[in-house]
Amino acid sequence: MTTLRNLPSVEQLLQTQTAAELIAAHGRPLTLEALRVVLDEIRARFLSESPSALPSNEEILLRVEAVLAAWTASTLVPVINASGVILHTNLGRAPLSAAAMHAMQAVSRGYSTLEFDLFKGQRGSRSIHAESMLQRLTGAEAALVVNNNAAAVLLVLAGLASRKKVVISRTQLVEIGGGFRVPDVMKQSGAKLVEVGATNRVNLNDYEEALADKAALVLRAHRSNFKLVGFTEEPELRQIVEVAHQAGVPVVDDLGSGALIDTAKYGLAHEPTVQESLAAGADLVCFSGDKLLGGPQAGIMVGKAALIEKLKRHPLARAVRADKTCLAGLTATLLHYLKDEAEREIPIWRMMSLTLKQLEVQAERWVEEVGYGRAVEGQSTIGGGSLPGESMPTYLLALEIKHPDKFVAKLRAQHPPIIARTEAGKVLLDPRTVLPEPDGAPLVGLKNVLKG
Repeated sequence: MTTLRNLPSVEQLLQTQTAAELIAAHGRPLTLEALRVVLDEIRARFLSESPSALPSNEEILLRVEAVLAAWTASTLVPVINASGVILHTNLGRAPLSAAAMHAMQAVSRGYSTLEFDLFKGQRGSRSIHAESMLQRLTGAEAALVVNNNAAAVLLVLAGLASRKKVVISRTQLVEIGGGFRVPDVMKQSGAKLVEVGATNRVNLNDYEEALADKAALVLRAHRSNFKLVGFTEEPELRQIVEVAHQAGVPVVDDLGSGALIDTAKYGLAHEPTVQESLAAGADLVCFSGDKLLGGPQAGIMVGKAALIEKLKRHPLARAVRADKTCLAGLTATLLHYLKDEAEREIPIWRMMSLTLKQLEVQAERWVEEVGYGRAVEGQSTIGGGSLPGESMPTYLLALEIKHPDKFVAKLRAQHPPIIARTEAGKVLLDPRTVLPEPDGAPLVGLKNVLKG
């Protein structure tokens, strides 16, 4: 008769060669914990189901190995983006240039001058990193980098308008990714929200009336993830600045996407650039590092030196400060712009620079190598809260699949996972967003799924 007395002890299992290999791979404490968990599960199942036999030592250790694999598997892994969305927020937005990755790795391997002045031989400031490049690129008096753009806006509002009134148009009370809303961010800063205009129309008189009541700031939030069309009206930034400055109130432009290059040259709508906002008179401009700038996640503020200096001294600045890898990667990315090589070196700009003929050739090559599907015309999108509704013509590998949803799920199970999209019953893979580095990986994974 089988009883729980027949179940091996932890110590007995630890004497096996398999356990020794698991300990070598995962460490003794974690292996011990996994052994106890598996043995407890076996005991619980035995008591509830009364099976005729207990698992062998080999079976128990196989379960332990599976538990350890599940516990130690990384949930953050590289993927192949064949979706055609260039700035895919869920896939990490902008991939970095080789120079940016090298710079981030270099400061991670050892010590760095993060907060050390080599010339003086004493403590320095991390806020200087990337500042001079941002000044040169945008013409701003000063700059400050924090960990993301929401933090930048929060710091600006907390540092310049806590318990004071901030004027913003109702047309700009947007919700960004993950359910975060501009009004909620403003409330967390302690600023008092003063909404002007209607949901579709606002004019200069609305601003003038609000500014007559002792406002501390005017905030313009660029609608980077949707379009307002139809019966609409909204003054230009230059006009808002003129009215605000007449009242002695600074203007903050939350630009969001952070373009330094005119997107219209790629057949897209014109995305307002950082330089244009400053030229229009904005006192501060806030934008992201990992959108159209093409760098690591960061929140960047450029503008008047007096305002930036005040933000640098604010206690919240320490809580939202950027780390050494961000600053290194951002500096390397900005250098591409200074050297006029951004379109060649920064991946998102390379993707947007691809010609339709280049994409057709790539899609046809995929068809030939896979031996299935056909190359068809389609559309790539920018994504990442940038250029809403805008797309670029591309060529796609289109696969006629009986169960497309199951097929793309199998693509996601490959190593590395492949992210494709489905449309009208077809599985579509866009070569525009597939980086050249994982050479052959997309086709290997695709062939594996087709064979299966």
